[in-house]
Amino acid sequence: MTAPPLRHPWPAPAKLNLMLRVLGRRPDGYHRLQTVFQFIDRQDRLFFKPRDDGRIRRTSNLAGIPEESDLVVRAARLLRDRAGSGLGVDIRVEKQLPPGGGLGGGSSDAATTLVALNRIWDLGLSESELTELGLMLGADVPIFVYGHAAWGEGIGEVLTPIDLPEPWYLVLVPQCEVATAAVFSDEELTRNSAPITIKNFIAGDDRNDCLAVVRRRYPEVSAALDWLATVGRPRLTGTGACVFCTFATVAQARAACSMAPPRFSAFVARGMNRSPLSEVSRV
Repeated sequence: MTAPPLRHPWPAPAKLNLMLRVLGRRPDGYHRLQTVFQFIDRQDRLFFKPRDDGRIRRTSNLAGIPEESDLVVRAARLLRDRAGSGLGVDIRVEKQLPPGGGLGGGSSDAATTLVALNRIWDLGLSESELTELGLMLGADVPIFVYGHAAWGEGIGEVLTPIDLPEPWYLVLVPQCEVATAAVFSDEELTRNSAPITIKNFIAGDDRNDCLAVVRRRYPEVSAALDWLATVGRPRLTGTGACVFCTFATVAQARAACSMAPPRFSAFVARGMNRSPLSEVSRV
């Protein structure tokens, strides 16, 4: 597979957190975590048009996301300044992933921007250098640069590749956005879980320590989890708002999706151990 031509899209896939344990709070206020990331075949699409005047612009209008605070703009500027480049770019973002949904949409867009512009601007930064820049933008950006399903530790940036089954997922999108910072600052959040191993996870220990807090704070998420329990085993990705359950076949997932209440957006997606961004960038 070759890298996309300049006018063709670069993928920014979603992820699911298949487990999330909070081990403790660090002196800097961040939390020590254990988690498992897997990609799904739902994605945003980004288009890049290089400029030679050093300007970085987002040409798409994204409701509720000012250009100056958009992670794609911040990522492009960070990369340009890190490399000492005089180049610029126009960036168009076609959004499919909901904000505040726990699918990593903004972080994935930022990672795709780093990876694509490193290639387009011919900067030659290594994956580890891009990962370091990504961590400056957010704890979820490194997994999207890394590009493989992974066991995550630290604040989610210490990654170990893991090969998982690639099932079909039914994902519900409640009509709310979850404030991750509010969940992690909640006094009732479990912060002292004992660490587990990959073997423990594979054996079925896949709880999410944020679940109880998110249920209490966000009734729409709680309602989505309750409905999913009628068709499968409901789970929360990250701090949500999105919830999901697993099916062995696409037919089973689509049948369940067809029964989802209209109050929730719902879609079916395939689990993927390798990111489509990784496929186009490592040629």
